[in-house]
Amino acid sequence: MASIGTSAAPRPAAGLDRPGPEAAQAEPDWRSGGGRDSRLRLRTVVTLRWLLIGLESLALAAGWATGFEAPYPLCAAVIGATLWINILTGVSSPGQRVCSVWEATAHLSLDILQIAALVFFTGGVVNPFVLLLIAPVTLGAATLPRAPVRVLGALACVASVVLALLLWPHGAAQVALSHRALAAVANIAGIALIAGCVRQAAEESTRMALALDVTQAVLAREQRLSALGALAAAAAHELGTPLATIAIVAKELGREAPTASVKEDADLLVAQADRCREILRRLTETPDASDEVHERMSLRQLVHEVIEPHAGAKGVRVEAIVTGAAGVKAPDIWRMPEILHALTSFVENAVDFANSEVLVTARFDAEGVSMEVRDDGPGFSAEVLAKLGEPYVTTRPGAEGSRTGHIGMGLGFFIAKTLLERTGAVVAFQNGRPHGAVVSARWPRTKIEVGGQ
Repeated sequence: MASIGTSAAPRPAAGLDRPGPEAAQAEPDWRSGGGRDSRLRLRTVVTLRWLLIGLESLALAAGWATGFEAPYPLCAAVIGATLWINILTGVSSPGQRVCSVWEATAHLSLDILQIAALVFFTGGVVNPFVLLLIAPVTLGAATLPRAPVRVLGALACVASVVLALLLWPHGAAQVALSHRALAAVANIAGIALIAGCVRQAAEESTRMALALDVTQAVLAREQRLSALGALAAAAAHELGTPLATIAIVAKELGREAPTASVKEDADLLVAQADRCREILRRLTETPDASDEVHERMSLRQLVHEVIEPHAGAKGVRVEAIVTGAAGVKAPDIWRMPEILHALTSFVENAVDFANSEVLVTARFDAEGVSMEVRDDGPGFSAEVLAKLGEPYVTTRPGAEGSRTGHIGMGLGFFIAKTLLERTGAVVAFQNGRPHGAVVSARWPRTKIEVGGQ
């Protein structure tokens, strides 16, 4: 069993869960209702309204054929007016244009009023087609901010109540008021339930898409950093010859210098050229990123690289232990930016909340390799632990319990978990006993061991 111990230091302010000012400004305010812009295209409005006109025309034709009493001229006038409005809407602007928030709200409000007028003429709230009032509100819930959705929902609910109270004298008058009231309540409940579910699904989908975009950006950055080794080796190779030429010319100038000041300048050139050659020599000592030797690492090297950024912190000791099953050879694993980045993020969070110690443990057996980050801090709160790993979930009860006092966006654990799962890991979060937080990841050996695939 091998162990590595060191004390921890705070990381730089920017990280997985610490975006720069631009990222913070771009972050959507989900608590106040999600995005502020409409996502409803004009073509969608026009297409769905054509569908609505077609269904209403078909229903009126069926009612007329079966002898249902209704003011068909008035109904036809309502449908005709809607048809002309839709034609004008379609030809007045490109269909690909995204409607403004209140333009989209006006279109959907018009659809609600049109549906309510036809239902009023054909039986009131007891007409089964009153369910069509749900459609515009649902479309708004999927594509608009919360304020317009509330307006649309209120308009549809008011229409349901009015349809229950006001009657067109064609059959609906015989229906008891209590029955009409129950029908209105059922319609309002349907509007609230369906629109609410669609709104929640739309918000979760948008949040997840945004968080995955951030994850892709983080992974791309880590891959670019991994490629710097190859670029440094190439630069060292290319710069070696001109530096040698500069050194030779500078020495010649120094030997033939007419004055002492010129000789001093020539000696300075020689010294600086030698310094550059020494820097390039150190760069070439690190194999390039495509070198298989550089691309593989032992578990001991892995834990050392994970805890190394935290050397020097006051009050917290970061200790790493590597242990394995008896008789099982320790694996060499591929150097994956995803694993290094994610585990370093977990250690950073543990250091931020630990009382005095963070323990990083690597274990291996014949079937798998596991990593565990454990701290002796307050642990995860119960409500956070239930959904930890989802985007925009803060990782601890509050920043007042951390060393930095930083309140992140809740993306750090989501990004780290996503990166690890892409490498084949199973990630788990739990609270330790008697206290502290525990984050663990386990891989099948075939997923990360060199030669295992």
